Amino acid sequence: MASATTAVLASFPSLRGRRVFITGGGTGIGAAVVSAFAEQGALVAFVDVAEAASRELVQQIEAAGHPAPWFRPCDVRDVPALQQTIADAEAALGDFAVLVNNVASDDRHTLESVTPAYYDQRMSINERPAFFAIQAVVPGMKRLGFGSVINFGSTGWQGKDGAYPCYAIAKSSVNGLTRGLAKPLGEHRIRINTVSPGWVMTERQVKLWFTAESEEVLKRNQCLPDKLQPGDVARMVLFLAADDSAMCTAQEFKVDAGWS
Repeated sequence: MASATTAVLASFPSLRGRRVFITGGGTGIGAAVVSAFAEQGALVAFVDVAEAASRELVQQIEAAGHPAPWFRPCDVRDVPALQQTIADAEAALGDFAVLVNNVASDDRHTLESVTPAYYDQRMSINERPAFFAIQAVVPGMKRLGFGSVINFGSTGWQGKDGAYPCYAIAKSSVNGLTRGLAKPLGEHRIRINTVSPGWVMTERQVKLWFTAESEEVLKRNQCLPDKLQPGDVARMVLFLAADDSAMCTAQEFKVDAGWS
């Protein structure tokens, strides 16, 4: 059995030329997802507020010989701007068959510190953009006659972690969004699923919160010994976007090394 470092990974012929829109694609897990789709030959568009990192990512992908992603800086808290950006990307590339609602911010906070303004700001990043991005891409998916929406959840709230109650509220609602839309979208052969990562070792996570004590917690709770990497999550996203998962909808797929 191959280890995580020597694994031979799948290619998905159905993703070649498929048009994909990704929110929060400039860094972390989102950047891994953008790269993974580009490596499959997909035509990718993405948004992020991290403009410098995003443009560098586009250059890296193009230099590697893959289709250069379409990128525009966009603050997803501004719903009209997000929907207009999706429309502009669609005009440039064509109707999107895949939407990946990845954007999120898991800033730590306490119950006592939350104000109504802060609460609304957390929802405007972690909850609202997914719904309105779906609203924007579904007409194109209907024209195509199929589609795949992949919403990012989290296993953090499922472990009853009290470090970010607003984030927990937002991410727990993702399963409701997925299941609540599965039937009406399914009538048009549009699938919708949730991917819930465990503790992924992004640069941000390692810099801000990963300590020697945290590593011991990880070792106690994960069933697999390897640290989760952004690419591990991206592989699940590829599967759910490809025709291989044609009969998968309304489900949550966890990529957490067996923690939850």
